[in-house]
Amino acid sequence: MTLLMDDYVSFTSSVAQNFPPRKETSPAVAGSVVAAAGGFVYSGTSMGESKLQPGAMTMLCVGAHPDDCEFQCSGAAAKWAARGDRIVYLSMTDGRSGHHLLDPDAVAERRRKEAGRAAALIGAESRNLGVPDGALEANLQNRLALIGLIRDVKPDVIVTNRPNDYHPDHRYASILVQDSAYMLMVPHVAPETPPLEYNPIVLYWVDHFTFPREIRADVAIGIDEVFETKLEMLAAHESQMFEWLPWIERYPDPPPAVDRPRERREWLRAFYGSRYRPSTAERFRKQLVGRYGAEAGGRVAQAEVFEVCEYGTQPSSEELERIFEGL
Repeated sequence: MTLLMDDYVSFTSSVAQNFPPRKETSPAVAGSVVAAAGGFVYSGTSMGESKLQPGAMTMLCVGAHPDDCEFQCSGAAAKWAARGDRIVYLSMTDGRSGHHLLDPDAVAERRRKEAGRAAALIGAESRNLGVPDGALEANLQNRLALIGLIRDVKPDVIVTNRPNDYHPDHRYASILVQDSAYMLMVPHVAPETPPLEYNPIVLYWVDHFTFPREIRADVAIGIDEVFETKLEMLAAHESQMFEWLPWIERYPDPPPAVDRPRERREWLRAFYGSRYRPSTAERFRKQLVGRYGAEAGGRVAQAEVFEVCEYGTQPSSEELERIFEGL
């Protein structure tokens, strides 16, 4: 099912007068991360209380475009889904600008279907706010739309990109998640949907940007056992993997024809690898060894890495480990 922006957009004339109390943490430890073998300890100022309970969780993966989540966190998503968690992929835009030949309306419809097929491979839901690709802004209209959708999904964890990124849609998607986080609990903001009684935990997925700083690897997980599923999800975005991205990135080797599926998959494997040099596993080998031990951590070839965002509820080390338990 795809939900469009008009389903949620509203404007409000007032904001909450009484905000929930904040749980304070000593400045000496606020925002500190301690990486240790087998786990991570995160302390910070918590904007609301976590609602993590025993049993399955709901993970909302927020990307600017229909294939962003598949590139950045679909390994974790596949593992979460196999564990029994509910996975929701959200694209903030309709993807209409992601082609050099086709009509934008046709591209948007094609990408909506591709996103649905990719999500279905792991039993995930696919949603779309419908903002025109390339025109996403961190404005009140989009913030209220996102607040409404998050309240509807009721995620335990939100995963998205950091706000420092080459693409404006990526930057504003992240800012919109940040701007929505606390307001999810405020009754008079977007009053058409009931407020959440908690602030979800927010995680950033890995990137290669260094300004203003590199990503902090609070958690690194191996995804070798689900990497073929990740490639299959990416391949479902045919308009992007085999048409648009090779063209816009001037990739030197053209993809094999659609009637050569095995060669096409190996081409996609190489194309994916070209976007992560050094690989995420190579960059964060120390953290992988800390999580899995020297032997197993040293063997990991494909990995995904996550950082805790300061604007969501700050998980304890036990809560963070529970999110990634078995991964």
